[in-house]
Amino acid sequence: MILDAVPNTRQIATEVWKPLTVLFVWDCAVTILYYILPFRAPALPLTIFGTALALFLGFRSNSAYQRWWEGRILWGQMINASRSLARAVRNFMTDPAATQLKRSIVFRQIAYVNALRCQLRRQEFDEDVFRFLAKGREDPAIARVNAPNGLADGAGRRVADALRAGWIDTIQQTQIEHVLIDISNAQGGMERLRNTPLPSQFRFFPMFFTHIFCVLLPIGLVETLGFATPLGSTLAGLMFLAVLRVGDDLVDPFANTVHDVPLSTMCRTIEIDLLQAIGEPAPEPLKPVKGVQW
Repeated sequence: MILDAVPNTRQIATEVWKPLTVLFVWDCAVTILYYILPFRAPALPLTIFGTALALFLGFRSNSAYQRWWEGRILWGQMINASRSLARAVRNFMTDPAATQLKRSIVFRQIAYVNALRCQLRRQEFDEDVFRFLAKGREDPAIARVNAPNGLADGAGRRVADALRAGWIDTIQQTQIEHVLIDISNAQGGMERLRNTPLPSQFRFFPMFFTHIFCVLLPIGLVETLGFATPLGSTLAGLMFLAVLRVGDDLVDPFANTVHDVPLSTMCRTIEIDLLQAIGEPAPEPLKPVKGVQW
């Protein structure tokens, strides 16, 4: 997630320089042909085209931002539920004999959120997952198709073990189970966002219509702007291409780019809060890297 109030000029140039270069060359060609050819192209209703396209792109960008914001809300729920889980096991399992089981549940939750982060980003599990598991890479949950769900199941089994050992009662188990349900619901929402892209119409038609509009733009402006057409048309095209790119950047909040939800930072927040809740040493929060929070 980019933290700077003003977008980085280099980042913008990296993302749009290719289509802008093609557009500028096309604008120059149209301007030259306008003064060379003996006939004139008919006037184009660019105002109508541009208004319709702006509405279309605005609706698409709003849809993409809603997906991004929903992803952030779901991770906020995950942070709160993780804190609630650590607080519950700390306050309910007060028997000294339950200390190791309590630490295991908290450590497993930290491994769980990091495994979920890797799965959402389509990455291999990293050491932030394995170092909190007693068996490391040999943990049976890692071999499951949905490893984060396996880790959550393991936490539920440990709570059941605490009930059988008499360290918690059925009411306390039910309260902890409600927290685990909240965690599973948040994971399900994240997986829905990852596995359900925008419909193809939302992805293809805005791109197609924007490119068509940029091709027609200098033809409609050259009679008014004359030799300034390449500059005016390219700037106008930049606005439409930028809005199109905003939708592309936000549509997948877990794609591991500079525009996405900062999963690594939120996993570190959970790690710090949970370790401190049970009196364990905690690492420092992650800091932005060149204005980007990962």
